[in-house]
Amino acid sequence: MLEGVARVVQANSVFRTLCRPLASTWVNLAGLRYDDLLREETPIIQEAISRLNREEIDLRNYRHRRAFQLSLSHQELPSPQWTKAEEDTQYLQPLIEEVSQEYAERDAFNSMIS
Repeated sequence: MLEGVARVVQANSVFRTLCRPLASTWVNLAGLRYDDLLREETPIIQEAISRLNREEIDLRNYRHRRAFQLSLSHQELPSPQWTKAEEDTQYLQPLIEEVSQEYAERDAFNSMIS
């Protein structure tokens, strides 16, 4: 059921505009970035993550582990360690768009062949 809600929010720019500030509040308190919350189960996201450089993967894993530990202990990061708006850049979104285009090209090519 949540997958359906997520698809609707992602597909609708109005919902996305309304939900991003709500999500970013918790994300900032936990020291995460917005792209850290994207679901890794889809092949497109998995491929995009595999194209990240080693340093960015390590930072992403560290942010996930730290947020998980904070959640388990019911704590927040000290305010100097919160993610600031200027630090919350979309590091994964350009790769996701690139992979999506490649998948679309591959599907178009495969449909021409068959």
